[in-house]
Amino acid sequence: MVALKYVIIGIVVIAAVVAAALTLLPPTHRASMQYVGSPNGFEAFVPSSQTVNYHGHTDPVGILILSNGTTIQNVVWNGQYASTIIQNHNQIVQLNDEWVGRTDPVNNQQYVPLQDVYVIEGLVPIENVTINGQTYYVIDADKINPADIAGFFTYWRWVNNFVAAINTPGVIPAGLPGNSPVFQWTNTTGTVAYETMSLGPRIRGFSGGVVLVLPNGTMIPYGTNDNVPGGMPLFNFTTPQEVLWYINSSFVPLPAGSSPPS
Repeated sequence: MVALKYVIIGIVVIAAVVAAALTLLPPTHRASMQYVGSPNGFEAFVPSSQTVNYHGHTDPVGILILSNGTTIQNVVWNGQYASTIIQNHNQIVQLNDEWVGRTDPVNNQQYVPLQDVYVIEGLVPIENVTINGQTYYVIDADKINPADIAGFFTYWRWVNNFVAAINTPGVIPAGLPGNSPVFQWTNTTGTVAYETMSLGPRIRGFSGGVVLVLPNGTMIPYGTNDNVPGGMPLFNFTTPQEVLWYINSSFVPLPAGSSPPS
């Protein structure tokens, strides 16, 4: 009985020591879930070409742009779509390597680098963790409704503008007809519009030739990524669906399926 008593006391002491040690571990060694962003906003993960091994999975690393414009560095996407994002991004990099610097045959300007972006509607669950001595913010993508995740791509310098635009009330997403004069504009807008439409489909699941038009008339060309379809399709930012025709130097939204005036 005496021996049993000391065994029990020993177990209790060991358990207490282990609990105390866990409590004293630096916060970066203990995952702590938090939610960032806005419940009614759109946040965006922008992958780099870096990956990390997290819990035996190869995950993409990038930045997270919140709906208010705040940027979080060293963000890891873990869970659903992780491998798809890596594959998509690698294909974008290959596309850029092959085409950037070539001449756009419509406006005679040089093609520019494109960047894939993954938009999350609502709050984003992240954990502060340490991987190989480096602090990262890991998105727990499995805790996000797949319908709230969608993939896009645009000119890499316009990613922040794209995120700001989709969070701007009154923005109109629209498709450009194949003969739109926008493609002939001798500026970056014309180049990116034609580039997303003509080069995007070279990647399976990508398509382009669409734009966001802000209330002040600013236009941001972009494309969609059906490999990460989510619930935010081409025209889901506005109702009803609209197609944009460029007529006499002004934008005229028409119901989907309509023909432009002669």
